[in-house]
Amino acid sequence: MRNVRACLTWLVCAAGPISAQEPVTLTIATVDNPDMIRMQTLSEEFTAANPDIQLDWVTLGEGALREQVAAEIALGSRFDVLTLGTYEVPIWARGGWLVPFEDLPPEYDLDDLLPPIRRALSVDGRLYAAPFYGESAMTIVRTDLLAEGGLSLPEAPTWEEVKRIADDLHDPENGIYGICLRGEPGWGENMALITAMANSMGARWFDEAWRPQFDTPEWRATLDLYLALMALGPPEPETRGFNEILGLYRDGRCALAIDATVAASVLVDPDQSSVADRVGFALAPDAGRSKRANWLWAWSLAIPASSDAISEAQLFVAWATSREYTALVAERDGWTAAPPGTRTSLYENPDYLAAAPFAPITLRSITLADPENPTVEPVPYVGIQFVAIPEFQGLGTAVGREFAAAVSGRKTADEALAAAQRIALQEMTAAGYLRR
Repeated sequence: MRNVRACLTWLVCAAGPISAQEPVTLTIATVDNPDMIRMQTLSEEFTAANPDIQLDWVTLGEGALREQVAAEIALGSRFDVLTLGTYEVPIWARGGWLVPFEDLPPEYDLDDLLPPIRRALSVDGRLYAAPFYGESAMTIVRTDLLAEGGLSLPEAPTWEEVKRIADDLHDPENGIYGICLRGEPGWGENMALITAMANSMGARWFDEAWRPQFDTPEWRATLDLYLALMALGPPEPETRGFNEILGLYRDGRCALAIDATVAASVLVDPDQSSVADRVGFALAPDAGRSKRANWLWAWSLAIPASSDAISEAQLFVAWATSREYTALVAERDGWTAAPPGTRTSLYENPDYLAAAPFAPITLRSITLADPENPTVEPVPYVGIQFVAIPEFQGLGTAVGREFAAAVSGRKTADEALAAAQRIALQEMTAAGYLRR
């Protein structure tokens, strides 16, 4: 492979000549997942090429990150680069809190960004965050356990098929759980999965008049299915989010999982996963109602309007989300570690396709995701695993706590759904949606 640093010349030149002034320090808020941690390590390449820029990292868990950056954004953030998702970006852009990316050089190739991801991070055609990696949801399965049980999982499974296989393979006495799913309460944890499940089951958060819908048969069917699947998983599931489920799976404890496509690169890496050669991938399940339980998400890098180092921040973001950065990752750690789900060129790269058996399912899952039409019945909102309104961050987490209580047995399904309906009704009334 050609020298990657040479590929970054246009990024260095974009900043202009190096000055003799004091170095600029960029304070970067990011999440503690493997791809972002890798970016911190590789950022030495960026600072070596840009000695007038220093990087100060603040690395937080997903929930803590969201709380901290949200608490500061409207009043002026102390950060120069924010790690945000597809939920926050359009809302914060409309609030005037983010800087649009309008001066990226042609070599960055905006048109190479996958259309669903680019649309999700844009407002009125202007990109307000550059995607670091994109994801959907997929079904993950232990191929050796399937073979031993004489079972097969279709590439496009139904919930019935997934539950039957999880039932058959559940063997906790030998340390194997039938299925591992997120249970930790949070709008981006258990509610990401449950909301995507609900979409596939014909449920929705609100009807077209913004009336909450948790008192419907579709939501009861969704929660019943979720509870039945959680009973085939590890103990205390309400304490386990994405990172914990990933850890269980790569330790060989799960027969099935339904989670983010980005997990695949870890699971096929023999240095990180004990099941690297025994894992297969399929689409997220459906219930025969035209919607699958696959979502759309991108962890992206954005610049708050309050930053006093916008040009330097844009230079860093351009570096971290470029094709050249992807090549650097591949050179250091192999193609399976390349940040997925953001660029068409990655899915046309024969080296990546040969190394990443999960690539076709990832691309198909992202392409199938339709945030503007997320449900079987019409809805007034955009978003698949979330509702793209400012109130959802608190509302989604509050409902997530109710469903976690049902998982732990502290509430029945009926009690949890009644509480969710009451909480949502109170929030939407207080916010004025039901008076429109």
